[in-house]
Amino acid sequence: MNYELFYKGIAASLIYSLIGIAVLLLAYWLIERLTPEQSWQEIVKNKNMALAIVFAAFILGISIIIAAAIHG
Repeated sequence: MNYELFYKGIAASLIYSLIGIAVLLLAYWLIERLTPEQSWQEIVKNKNMALAIVFAAFILGISIIIAAAIHG
C-alpha cells in the first residue's frame, strides 16, 4: 500500500473540510448581517419556526454547493 498517497488524501480531505466549514460560517455571518433582526434570538426566544426552516435550508444549500465545489 502506498502510504504517502494515503496520507496526502487524508491531509487534502482535512484541508478541504476546514475551508468548507470556514466558507459556511462566512456565508452565515454575511446573511446574519444582511437581515434586520438577530436570527438566532428570533429562532430561540420567539420560537420562529419559519425562520428556523429558512436558515436550515440555507445551511443545507450552501453545504451542498461547497461539497460539489470540493468534489469537482
